[in-house]
This record gives sequence, structure tokens and C-alpha cells, in this order.
Amino acid sequence: MEKLAILGGEKAVKTDVEDIFTWPIITDEDRNAVLDVLNDRSMSDTGVTKKFEDEFASWIGKKYALGFNNGTSALQAAMHAVGIGKGDELICQSNTYWASCLPCFSLRATVVFADIERNTLCIDPKDIEHRISEDTKAIMAVHYNGYPTPMDEILKIAEKYDLKVIEDVSHAHGALYKGKPVGTFGDVSAMSMMSGKAFAVGEAGMLVTDNREIYQKAIAFGHYDRNSDKYIDVDDLIPYMGLPSGGYKYRMHQMSAAVGRVQLKHYDQRCKEIQDAMNYFWDLLEDVPGIKAHRPAKGSNSTMGGWYNPKGLYYAEELGGLNINVYTKALNAEGIKTSPGGNIPLHTHRLFQDCDVYHDGKPTRIAYANRDVRLLDKSIYVGEKINSLTIKIPWFKRFRKEIIEEHAEAFRKVGAQYEELLKNEEADSAVKGSWNSFEIRG
Repeated sequence: MEKLAILGGEKAVKTDVEDIFTWPIITDEDRNAVLDVLNDRSMSDTGVTKKFEDEFASWIGKKYALGFNNGTSALQAAMHAVGIGKGDELICQSNTYWASCLPCFSLRATVVFADIERNTLCIDPKDIEHRISEDTKAIMAVHYNGYPTPMDEILKIAEKYDLKVIEDVSHAHGALYKGKPVGTFGDVSAMSMMSGKAFAVGEAGMLVTDNREIYQKAIAFGHYDRNSDKYIDVDDLIPYMGLPSGGYKYRMHQMSAAVGRVQLKHYDQRCKEIQDAMNYFWDLLEDVPGIKAHRPAKGSNSTMGGWYNPKGLYYAEELGGLNINVYTKALNAEGIKTSPGGNIPLHTHRLFQDCDVYHDGKPTRIAYANRDVRLLDKSIYVGEKINSLTIKIPWFKRFRKEIIEEHAEAFRKVGAQYEELLKNEEADSAVKGSWNSFEIRG
């Protein structure tokens, strides 16, 4: 085997990667769809968006879909629509993008953070029940980095304690849990469709549900142009039609909706190519020490969808305790763009500790709570180790064997020669994760 590149050898990735990482795929079909909206001067209308909603609802298998200007507003509307309000608690994993939980602050509610499972990086069902109180209203199930949350266990807990379940599908468009699309298990689901996601249409979001009342409450909350008797028949909403009850303007602009319609036509096919590429990569590494696939077990009938922001699970003990930063530096030298960690646990950010966002005279997180939920943060163990447990993995968008094999060879080289790295190890313990865990170009 060739000498490690970090020690003077040739790097494993030699072939031009071409467009294997380019995403989303934009063609003349997308451009023409946007131009149609521009030429029609209908950027702020709803006709194209309603068609996109109907098509998306049919695709995912729900009765209702409602377009939003971004995933954050879709999540906030979902929280409002299931009844989260003053003094309520939302249980959510701490290792996630902030939009999964932070909008509850605007509803005068608070978040109770839970730990994650080592292998799934999703909320640990065994860490939920002891966090439930009489003020708990809902559980947020985040399908983190595309991995389907164990919904059977989540739903069982929710039924036991009469809680609502919201799914955050922002990382997992097209993923399956036991053969059924994620986003179809909870009372309501919401997701981002920003340009970095697997299903990418621009700045946009979507809410889906089978519950007519939840759907209409989401409309009433932030869609003033649709809060009318054409869409609203829930009795307690009727007197307030005409203006958005939350005072928000959350509609999706139609250029994103137009792109969304085109992307949806091709998504299953493109998603399959991503799955073929990513699974092939991981199959090549099944016997490589130190790194394990972050994907459901074969034969489970669960899938990773579009594999948004894929991670690898790092096991330093299989490499003589090799520091994860040294490991990723060696991979970088081989031509792999990687780094340690994922979303830094939110409970460690001061925003969730002492920030008074709305001038209540006390930290917003406990301003309306009936207990100091911050004390529960001390029992999050796995999540606080995220920077030593996971690394960023190449996100292949196209199935090109030679390029994928070269990337896999880089991991194989480093795993086989870790003892050489231990001899030259310079540990770096700096925080490598991110509060956002994605990049914005431009």
C-alpha cells in the first residue's frame, strides 16, 4: 500500500471529481419554469405554489401540503398548529439545526433537550420519558442527516403521554422508515427546501399533514392571502379570517415553487442515484477499522433518502485511540474534504442559557416555564461528544465508480496505516462542529 499522503506519499484521490458533488441539478426545464413566473409577473401569487403543494402532498402521501418561504417558518407554524403556546414544553434533540426547536420561543414556549443515540445520531427514545412533565406538549422527531428516527418508539411514547409528534424532515426528503416515507408518521411534518438540501428548490419550506384542523391553523397563522372562507371552515378560526393570526407573511414565492415542481418530477430518480453512490461507497469500507456507516441496517427497509450532509461514525478505539482531528487531517491530505463533528449541541449555546430575547426580564428559555428546564441539560452525554464521534463524508450525487473507489481507498489507506499516524500524532482538541453545519455559497 502506498505511503500516506500526509507523510509524503501520493494522495489517493487522483481523478478529477467533475460534477459528482454539484447540487442541485439545474437544467433548462428549471430555468424556463422560473422565466414563466417572471414573464407572467406572478412572483407573489399562489397559483403555481398550490400546484406544487398538491403534487408534493401526492408524492409524500399526505392529504395536505402548505408551502412556506422557508423551513423555519414551516416548523414554527407546525408548532403553533398542534397547540404549542405559553408555558408549554417541546422535547427535541440538542444536536440539530436551531430551527428544529428555537421558533417555540416566539410562541412563549420552551425546549427541553434530549440526548442522541450513538449510532443513529437521532433522538434517543430511552432519554425522553424522564424529561416529560405536565407541561410537555410535543416531541420533535428530527431525521438527522437523513437517518430515519425510530418512529415506532416515538409514537408509543407520544400515545402513552398524549403528546403531539412533529417531524422535521429537512435532512431526509425521500427517506423511508420501515418502507414508509418519513414525514408521514407524526401529527404534522415540516421541512426546509433551501438550496443546500437534498430536495433543493431555493429558499422554501413545506408543511404536510392529514389533519385538516392543523392544516387550517397553519394557514391562518401566516398566510393572510389564503385565510378566507375558501380555505377555512374550522369554527374557532372563522371569526378571524382575513388577516394572519400570527401576524406573519409566510407564503412561498412562486419562483421557488416553479423550481420545486420541476425538481419533484426528477427527484426519485436522482435520489436513487445518490443512494446507489453512497451505499456503494460504504460497502467498500465495511471492513475498514475506525469508521462505520451512518445508515440503517441492510434489510431493515429503511433508507437515507437523499443523504443530506452525510456523516461517518468514528471509533478511535479501533485505531489505537487516534485523535479524530489527526484522522481527518490525514484524509484531507489524501484528497478528501472532511472535518470532525456535526451540529454542536444547542444547549451549550448561551442563547439557551441566559439570553433575554423578548425583554421579559429573565432568560427566554425559562421566561414562561414552570420549571428550570436548563437543569436537564446536564444529563446529555452522547450529544456533547459529537465532535469526537462523527466526521463529514463525501456526498456523492452521481454514481461514478472510479471516483467513488478512489475516495474509499483514501479511508482504507488511513485505516490501514493508523500506527504511522500515532507516531506523528499532534492532537488538536479545538471545537470543529458548527451551529449550522452547512455551507452557503456566494
